[in-house]
Amino acid sequence: MLGGLWLPITVLLLLASLILRQVPLFMIAITFFLAGSLARLWGRFCLNRVEYRRRLSSNRVFFGEEIQLEVEVSNRKPLPLPWLQVEDEIPDQVTLLKGKTYQSSQPARQVLGNFFSLPWYHKTVRRYPVKCAQRGYFSFGPARIRSGDIFGFFDREVEVAAEEHLIVYPRIVSLETLGIPSRQPVGDILVKRHIHPDPLLTLGVRDYSPGDSLKRIHWKTSAKTGQLQTKIAETTTTIDVGIFLDVRTVEPPLWGSEPQLLELAVITAASVANHGLSQGYRVGLYVNQSKWEDNQTVKLPPSQHADQFRLMLEALAQVHGTESVSIARFVQQESRNLPWGSSLVVIAAVPTDALLSTLLNMKRIGRRVVLLTVGGKEGLPGTDGLTRYHIRGDLPWREMDSLSLLETSH
Repeated sequence: MLGGLWLPITVLLLLASLILRQVPLFMIAITFFLAGSLARLWGRFCLNRVEYRRRLSSNRVFFGEEIQLEVEVSNRKPLPLPWLQVEDEIPDQVTLLKGKTYQSSQPARQVLGNFFSLPWYHKTVRRYPVKCAQRGYFSFGPARIRSGDIFGFFDREVEVAAEEHLIVYPRIVSLETLGIPSRQPVGDILVKRHIHPDPLLTLGVRDYSPGDSLKRIHWKTSAKTGQLQTKIAETTTTIDVGIFLDVRTVEPPLWGSEPQLLELAVITAASVANHGLSQGYRVGLYVNQSKWEDNQTVKLPPSQHADQFRLMLEALAQVHGTESVSIARFVQQESRNLPWGSSLVVIAAVPTDALLSTLLNMKRIGRRVVLLTVGGKEGLPGTDGLTRYHIRGDLPWREMDSLSLLETSH
């Protein structure tokens, strides 16, 4: 900026006016000095008591939904701001339906730029609709704010480190869409015995009341609002189901990831979990990779707790393609903690010989096991005796319709 030359230019003008004995030039030098002094003070205090806030209309959404990003900037002082620039970093996995962005220097980030003119004690709010078209855990921020004097001599920049976080739950589809019979989604291991049918129709949802059965929870509404919501559902016997998700999508010993296969595997896990909970089963989730926050593998024991589905969706939203333990070893370790009558559902894109051997051994000793393979060839040697379903890798998963109510039987 010109601020660094303000004082030298003033001195030169003064010297020139004295040497040339030019009163007009002297007046110009004084005016330039006063203007520069005012600009310097303006630039020094321009960002004092300037507040910037970023809000998301929801921090947890389902795949394909829209939320609103709101940015608010306030000038809480008597000094007006002729210009103020805000550059806010947002993830490039979300789509702004209004507003312009440009690529950030950080990977997988983009910058939302805004220019404001704020009078004294003034506040401006701008809102941007955001399309959540990719599952994941995303952060918004930090933001950089820059302003200065009206002449452009001096400027000042600060960083607002506060961040907002967004979890986009994975897509959930019907089991028929994946090619799995919904009546017996995992062969004969989820046979359900009805005690009696409920003759009442579902009329909506209401707040949870003490004594309500967990089988009557409306899982989507509860996950979105953070408050337990109840609906009427049939009474059934309960079976424990452990869903094991293998994040490996390339044949060992190679490393890497096939994004489409991984996404199909996550969709399959979320859809089977949704179906199981909707039918009244206690469902758990196990993923053979470490969580970001504590470096522990994902282990959610079977439960019908009100938060169970939300916790599973949050875990699946953060799944990536790097395993921390082989799926065969993981199944062996964690299956010991499941009740003997539990059903094991294993989802794998590249089932190894070790995994097939493990599942067959469990089947022989009386364990209830099913294998859901994602992608690859439909025929798989070494699976005789296993209940197996194949989800084709060429499914147009980006165009598949998500369930709007997470199966109305919740």
